[in-house]
Amino acid sequence: MRPAGEIEAEIRALAQKEGYTLNPDREIREGIIEGIAVNEESLGYWNCPCRKASGDRNADLDIVCPCQYRDADLKEHGRCYCALYVNQDYLDRGSPPEPIPERRFITKVQKVGKAEEIQNAMTGDGKGIKVWRCTVCGYLCAKSEAPPICPICRAKQERFEEFKL
Repeated sequence: MRPAGEIEAEIRALAQKEGYTLNPDREIREGIIEGIAVNEESLGYWNCPCRKASGDRNADLDIVCPCQYRDADLKEHGRCYCALYVNQDYLDRGSPPEPIPERRFITKVQKVGKAEEIQNAMTGDGKGIKVWRCTVCGYLCAKSEAPPICPICRAKQERFEEFKL
């Protein structure tokens, strides 16, 4: 297993490059990074340790750290779901890592990579769900709106288009 310190250095560099702040609480930050290290060793990818992985990277693309929900969670709650990333408002308030609502949309098929299978999996509770395609790399996801950032190529939300069969 790669040392957690090596993974933390990569995450810190990415956060700095993208203008984000890592949680300054060492115990919280190190616990999350240790979970990412364990997931990298067992799954082969940085699955968010606060969410259950399927073991299929394609199905879990939305929860590969940094997950696609990070930006929306930071905007609304001042931190991401697992509290690895925080914003200045959160730090200024001295907010504890209280639970925040899960944004992940659960369907019978998650991020399978085939628009037909995603659309076939949606039932009455999938109203308002569309299939979005990243115009840069072709990543597909089923959500009510395009993700804020592509988990594959890091393209911004405006690079997504609604995918029609």
